[in-house]
This record gives sequence, C-alpha cells and structure tokens, in this order.
Amino acid sequence: MSGYVGINLRDILNDETLGENAAKSLLSSFSCPLNHDVEHFLHHTAIEFSKQGISSTYLIMASYKEKYVLVGYFTLANKIFCIDKNSLPSKPWKKRMAKFGQFDKTIQRYTISAPLIGQLGKNYTNSYNNLISGDEILKLALDKVREMQNIVGGKIVYLECEQKEPLLEFYSRNGFVNFGTRTLDKDETNLAGESLAQLLKYM
Repeated sequence: MSGYVGINLRDILNDETLGENAAKSLLSSFSCPLNHDVEHFLHHTAIEFSKQGISSTYLIMASYKEKYVLVGYFTLANKIFCIDKNSLPSKPWKKRMAKFGQFDKTIQRYTISAPLIGQLGKNYTNSYNNLISGDEILKLALDKVREMQNIVGGKIVYLECEQKEPLLEFYSRNGFVNFGTRTLDKDETNLAGESLAQLLKYM
C-alpha cells in the first residue's frame, strides 16, 4: 500500500496553482468500461459534490514510468438509512444496531447514521487498472473511514452495489454483510437492474 498517494479532490479545487481546470483534466483521464456509473460520477458529479460538501472524493495516484497517474478513486459521504429489525443477519448485529442506531418500535426499524462508500473504481485507461487491485482501493477507503471514526466515533460503514455476483462476492470477502435492497431512484439510469444491494461492515 505504500506505493499509492491519496489526494482529496477538494484540495485540488482549492489549490490556487491547480484549481478546477487541473481537476477536470485529471478526472477526464479516468475510464471504467465495467461500471459506467463509476465513470459518470467522476466525470460529471464529483467536482460539484466536493464543492457543495455533499461528499469527498479521494483520487488514488501511483508512480508509473517516472510520473504519477490516476489508478482509481473512492468517494465517502454521510448517510442516514433504515434497517428492518428482522433483516439483521445475527444477534451480534442486533446488539451493534442497539449501540449505534435508534430503534423505532412502530415500524420495527433501526435508523442509523454511518459513513457511506458511495463510489469505488479502478482506472482502465492505458491499463492503469493493473497497478492496483480492488481490495487495495477498498482498504484505502476503509482506512479513511477509520480516521473519520477515530474523530467522531462509530463502528459501522455502509455501501450499496449492483446485484451482480462478482460484486457481492468481492464485498462479502472483505467483511460486508448483505441486509437488504433499495429500489433505484428515477435518476439512477447508469445502473443495471431495478434495485441495489445494501451492505454493512462492522469496523
């Protein structure tokens, strides 16, 4: 992991010598044919979300042929979501939700606020995707979540993904558990299917 440099997109935008033009140029070098939503977000949404403080996008750079290139990225945000009491996978999870969530007896659901890994992807331009693995990008994202939680508290991290077996296996292998699905919003047109899998990890 020592060969990678993580840069908050907001720092580039706020840098007087770089700014938005440099950010747009860097982001335009990103390509992800396996997931058009990941590519679309970085090209069309990440800058505005960073400006507004809706989310933070971290660009992962790696040294390649004596220069740093963009090999991947992840995006973090705050998320409030609900979990049905009966959808929790085990008793330990129910105890965790009791600690970090608010239980509504009327609807039998926990409401919880936790960091959301909103986007995560590798850059396939010039085969830069071979310079980093998905596991390494996810670890970098989780390390950043731990930094956040060391300051404000918390133990839960949340994400959503398309209901594709390779994706579900990837996150399961990295300690996430599937607790439900969410129907796609009307503007989520870059995603396959009609719903997303919802997953949690206890840190």
